[in-house]
Amino acid sequence: MSSLYEKLGGKEAVDIAVDKFYDKVLKDDRVNYFFANTDMKKQKAHQKAFMTYAFGGPDTFSGRDMRESHKHLVDNMGLTDVHFDAIAENLINTLKELGIEQNLIDEVGAIVGAVSHRNDVLNR
Repeated sequence: MSSLYEKLGGKEAVDIAVDKFYDKVLKDDRVNYFFANTDMKKQKAHQKAFMTYAFGGPDTFSGRDMRESHKHLVDNMGLTDVHFDAIAENLINTLKELGIEQNLIDEVGAIVGAVSHRNDVLNR
């Protein structure tokens, strides 16, 4: 059985999706200010490694856990469900624009939108 990572198209597909995703995020006034002082080259590499891991690809992710890496955004910048939903929306729209099949988008949405994942990001 192929992993979601493989079904999406592997490394090349994840690379393209993350780059396009961040193009959307940086244009989205609901969330772009969270990235105002972010090294986007580093952020994109980190996100590519995380998505690769989360979708069943090779585990090269060595970042902090979700709770730790987002704590300062919750505490200092007011990260909430509204922002989480905006990020998820940008990801889903990116996948749709790339022509990813709906069943695969649904799988991505289930992983990204899982209650445990949301609660970790929002430090609940």
